[in-house]
Amino acid sequence: MNMNNRKITISVIGGHQTTSEVEDLAHKVGIMIAKVGAILVCGGLKGVMEAASRGSKEAGGTTIGILPGKEKEDANPYIDIPLPTSIGYARNAIVACSADIIVALPGSYGTSSEISYGIVYKRPVIDLGNWNIEGMVKVKDLKDAEQWIRKYIDKINAGAF
Repeated sequence: MNMNNRKITISVIGGHQTTSEVEDLAHKVGIMIAKVGAILVCGGLKGVMEAASRGSKEAGGTTIGILPGKEKEDANPYIDIPLPTSIGYARNAIVACSADIIVALPGSYGTSSEISYGIVYKRPVIDLGNWNIEGMVKVKDLKDAEQWIRKYIDKINAGAF
C-alpha cells in the first residue's frame, strides 16, 4: 500500500519524570521530527512528552497528544491535537499503534509497555534510551536516529514497509 498521500507519524515515548539532559534530548528529537516532515505523537503530558512537543512546535511541526484522562485541558501547552481517551495507561497501546515509527527515550514501566506494543505491532522502535531490548533499533546518537528514521520514511513512502 503506497502511503504517499498521508503524513508519517512518529511517536516519542519516555518518562514524565526525567532529567534536564533527557528533556534536552527529547526537545532535539521533536525538532528533528518536524524537520523530516512527520507529525509527532506522544502521551501529551509532561517530561519527555512536553519537551519533544515543544521542540516540534518550535520547528513548525504538528503534535498529537494521546491523553490518559478525559480532559483536553490536561495536555501540555505544545499539543495541537489533544485526544482524551479516559483509559489511563491502556492508552500506551494507542500511542504505539498510531505510529509509523517510535522513538524511545529513557522512562519507566509505561515507556517499557509502549516499546513492547511497538514491537508487537511491528513498528520500528528507535532506541535512544539505552533500553537494549531485542527487536529495537539501537542507535548511537540523534544523528544516527535521524538517518534510520529517514530510511524508514523512504520505505513507507515507497510502500515497502
